[in-house]
Amino acid sequence: MWFFLPRGEASSGRAQAQDASPAPLSAPSEIAADDDGAGDFRVCNETSNRVSIAFGYRADKGWQSEGWWVAEPGICVTVYRGDLETRRYYYLYAADDVGGGAWDGNVFMCTRDETFTIFGVEDCLARGYERTGFFEVDTHNKSNWTLQLTEGETVGGEAEASEEALPLEGDLPNETDDADQTDDTPTEEGAPLE
Repeated sequence: MWFFLPRGEASSGRAQAQDASPAPLSAPSEIAADDDGAGDFRVCNETSNRVSIAFGYRADKGWQSEGWWVAEPGICVTVYRGDLETRRYYYLYAADDVGGGAWDGNVFMCTRDETFTIFGVEDCLARGYERTGFFEVDTHNKSNWTLQLTEGETVGGEAEASEEALPLEGDLPNETDDADQTDDTPTEEGAPLE
C-alpha cells in the first residue's frame, strides 16, 4: 500500500526518532523492469523507514517536478506512468522520514513541503519554493524502470546487465565551464546546461 501525502504529514515521525542513529543510506540500485508495454517508473523502499519521494522530468512544456509519494518499508510506488522511452533521463530525490538522510544529487529542481507539481527549475526560492538537489537516473530508453532505495550496501542492479554504460557525448561537464558552477541543471540530454 502506498500513500501520496503532503510532505509535512509524511515527516511527522522525525521528532519521535531523534534518539535512533540513522542507518547509512547507499546509492539506489536500478533494475530495468520487464517490458510489458504499459510503461512506468517505480521506486521501491527497501529500508526499514518510511521514505518520501519527489520526481522530476522534462515534460512537453518544460521541466516539471512532482511530489510527494510516501513509501512505507518494503513497498514500491509508481511515480510516473507512461512510456519512459520518450525521454532517457529522469530525476529523483528521496528522504528518510524517520532516521534522516536523503538520496539526493546536484541537479536542482523546485520542491515544497506540501504536495506539489511545479513547472520550471529556475528561481525556485524567488517563486516561493525550495531548491532541492535531485540525482539523475539513466533509464537507457527502457519503457519501464524500477529503482530500489536501500540502506547499507547497494543490492540489485540492471536486470539485463551487459556492458558498463558509457557516458553519451555531452553528458559530462565541459572542462572550460565556469569553475564557480556548483550544481547541474537538467537538460533534455541529461547534461548540465552551459
